[in-house]
Amino acid sequence: MVIQEFSITQLPLPLTILLLGGLFTPILGSIQKRFRLKRIREFWASIVVALTLYSIYLVNQQLESKQVLVVYLWGQSPPLGGSFEIDALSIFMSGTIAFLGLLVVIYSSKYMEKEGRLTEFYTLVLLMMAGMTGIVMAGDFFTLFVFWELMGLSSYVLVAFLKSRWGPVEAGFKYLLMSATASAFLLLTMSLLYGMAGTLNFAYLASSLRGSADVAWMTITFSMLIIGFGVKSAIVPLHTWLPDAHPEAPSPISALLSGVVIETGLYGLTRLLFILFEPDLFKVTIASLAVVTMSLANIWAILQQDIKRLLAYSSIAQIGYMLIGISTGTTFGVMGTFLHVFNHSIMKGLAFLSAGSIVQKTGTRDIQRLKGVGRRMPYTTFALLVAFLGLGGVPATNGFISKLILFGSAIGAGMPLLTVIGVLNSAFSMAYYLRVIKTLVSKPEKESLDVSEAPIIMVGVTTIMAIIILVTGLFPNILIEMANGASESLIKGLDYYIRALIP
Repeated sequence: MVIQEFSITQLPLPLTILLLGGLFTPILGSIQKRFRLKRIREFWASIVVALTLYSIYLVNQQLESKQVLVVYLWGQSPPLGGSFEIDALSIFMSGTIAFLGLLVVIYSSKYMEKEGRLTEFYTLVLLMMAGMTGIVMAGDFFTLFVFWELMGLSSYVLVAFLKSRWGPVEAGFKYLLMSATASAFLLLTMSLLYGMAGTLNFAYLASSLRGSADVAWMTITFSMLIIGFGVKSAIVPLHTWLPDAHPEAPSPISALLSGVVIETGLYGLTRLLFILFEPDLFKVTIASLAVVTMSLANIWAILQQDIKRLLAYSSIAQIGYMLIGISTGTTFGVMGTFLHVFNHSIMKGLAFLSAGSIVQKTGTRDIQRLKGVGRRMPYTTFALLVAFLGLGGVPATNGFISKLILFGSAIGAGMPLLTVIGVLNSAFSMAYYLRVIKTLVSKPEKESLDVSEAPIIMVGVTTIMAIIILVTGLFPNILIEMANGASESLIKGLDYYIRALIP
């Protein structure tokens, strides 16, 4: 095995690009305003995210099977110094973040054009993406927490971005309070881990604490990890901020929040669970949370009349499906989880963007008042239908592939009841997805319904995402291979992850 170490104090290239992009956006915004130029910020943000995606590809080229790239920080090497440890899972997650981010930024160039404070908007989007990228590449808990806060602070402001109305401000404040409380639990977790191991580096923590689950302090640590990461992941009953935040945020931000932000929280929980504990310890707890999360979220979703609130509860249910794979503790199950992370980012991102186009054109989120809109917006409605079919796990969509793996992994892990509950929940979810589509394509009550199709840029983005859902559903091999590599790096590659820093 060859491990490439970079004894430098600079950041990984994808993270550097995003941070510099976010810092230079206000300067470009001032230039655009001074010289009355058009779309400089939008073009800049798109280029920054595209370069980030390409840089992730370059980093991936340096990775071979079970290889880890290490970047030292703060001028001191671990166990006390900060670091980034980049493996196949880091690449998979950062690629997912950048890919959805690129689509959202392009969509936003038209969707947000009539809003003010766009310099602030694109700055915060790039910094939020930088926070998520730093989290998935972090090699120690302190570095992860720094970027966790960067992601959180950016997302709080973006939720409340449309501050002229009270709803977004209230939702953003609620999100802030709950996330700050969760961050306090993560800080307490860090203090306990440092007290037990004398380090916060993941490799050293795995080397010294894994297998010590019978210690009372490790049980407390496990509980606090569930709370700390569970709030951001919207695991029931820690989900209550999400149904308020997602509907009130601008639709592109709703797509990012639902598509990658809550999954980044799930990543943090998954990484720490497999670093610190044997799967047998958390199997029952995570499986129970999976059942409660997907079952209650689906029941709440079917009761909603607000289309974006319905999609918010749907996101909570999807987290429940992802927890199934984690609860198995197997490479196959975790592969299903991360495959569904990517698939969900595209499916739910598409759902929020399509719904955003409809809401922008009609001025309402009330499903009943959207009757017949689909006839005037056929392309957007078709894209929304494809997203719903994927979320429901209908064959020929990518959602079917990842759910098949997730439910199959539960059977292989000796938890067939979990599979039955998952399948029933997935089938039940189609009730509220189809209700929305039926309303959209029904004959309008007013023949003079004044609604037109969304702008070409917005339709183009949603069409591309719909095609991705169908193509990766019919030809999933490449994505499965990438998700399998990410899963193996987390479970089978843990020894390599440790030896990257501890000879």
